[in-house]
Amino acid sequence: MSNLQKKFFGTDGIRGTANKFPMTAEIALKVGMAVGARFGSNFTKNFHRHRVVIGKDTRLSGYMIEPALTAGFVAMGIDVFLVGPVPTPAISMLTRSLRADIGIMISASHNPYYDNGIKIFDANGEKLDDNIELEIAELIESNLEKYLAKPSDLGRVKRLEDARGRYIEFVKNSFARDKNLSDLKIVVDCANGASYAMAAVIFRELGAEVFEIGVDPNGFNINLECGSTYPVQLQKKVKELKADIGIALDGDADRLLIVDEFGHIIDGDILIALIAEKLHNEGKLKRDTVVITQMSNLALEEYLSYIGVSTIRTKVGDRYVLEAMKKNKCNFGGEQSGHLVLSDYSTTGDGLVASLQILSIIADKKHKTSDLAKIFKLNPQVLQNVRFENNQHNPLENPSIKKLIENKEHELGNQGRILVRKSGTENLIRVMVEGKNYQQIEKIAEEICQKIIDFDN
Repeated sequence: MSNLQKKFFGTDGIRGTANKFPMTAEIALKVGMAVGARFGSNFTKNFHRHRVVIGKDTRLSGYMIEPALTAGFVAMGIDVFLVGPVPTPAISMLTRSLRADIGIMISASHNPYYDNGIKIFDANGEKLDDNIELEIAELIESNLEKYLAKPSDLGRVKRLEDARGRYIEFVKNSFARDKNLSDLKIVVDCANGASYAMAAVIFRELGAEVFEIGVDPNGFNINLECGSTYPVQLQKKVKELKADIGIALDGDADRLLIVDEFGHIIDGDILIALIAEKLHNEGKLKRDTVVITQMSNLALEEYLSYIGVSTIRTKVGDRYVLEAMKKNKCNFGGEQSGHLVLSDYSTTGDGLVASLQILSIIADKKHKTSDLAKIFKLNPQVLQNVRFENNQHNPLENPSIKKLIENKEHELGNQGRILVRKSGTENLIRVMVEGKNYQQIEKIAEEICQKIIDFDN
């Protein structure tokens, strides 16, 4: 990724604090103009009415970013479809359904309300590759006037009133028509985010008894002590109501977290294994291969190998999972964090589609949710984040930190592994240590984090 691309783009589009660079109205306007130019007639020489679908989550700053983006697209002669608060995967789906050229989701996913972001999808509903992101970054900093539409060719804006209903039917169609959820009691936490008006509807229409939390967005409470990054309320509610399962989504519903009937969290790697095994047994897992990331537990690889499923590892980030899936002609991949991609249905992570796969397994087997989590034992992992303030230096390039990591990898040998990386969406260094001995890996993680803290100071 070039420095110019990094100036605007991270691993998941453009993201930052609202009303600070790059998440200002001015930059949003330029992003709309630049993306509109890149996909519009004056750039592509493909002369037809071009379309963009724009959705958002429930953050207050969406009211600032949405009209700025809209103005940029209209100036470039792009027709705009506004769909309001919907999950990120709904934008991917609607872009394809409406034969649009571009899809835009205004969201910072699991981040707090004061952050926001711009996720960009191409006509296939897929996130942009690095080359196109670089072209857009170059356009943002260029003179865009030569791409402006004539007064008679300005774009038009329309609000798509039935967007939620379209997405609800899309998600339900991923669930077998000969099945239902009539025997299940579900608690769903929508994180006061984009799925607040849809998730419970989907589960109820499939027959489940549903209880909702995190469905009262006010612009400030998205992901606030709720959702997949804070499942405490969900765990309590599941136990209080004696529910069969709890499902938590994040702010834009592209990831999920599952808790069993006792309120225990089921690890994302277990969810990957469950869905992979289901697809494998049904003969629907292409190439009998699953794409996972560097964060996934070694025990997942071992279990999948045992049942006859191969794995391909890639960098952290659902865009890299998708790239590897396309390259290797796979139809399932996921991240330990709960981003699960089922490309037979969606071209991006979809927490609701993935949750229906898990619910289908529970309905089929007539087992308790907790039983499914026992399919294999995970190796202990220690995950720690170090806030990194000194932007002038990358601690991971420091020779003494590199040497410490090398020494600790040698100490673990083939009994574990270490992954240290910069976050693509936040100002953090993420440290993951996996091994057989928890006390050993905890000590190693602490030593690495302290070394990074000392360097930053």
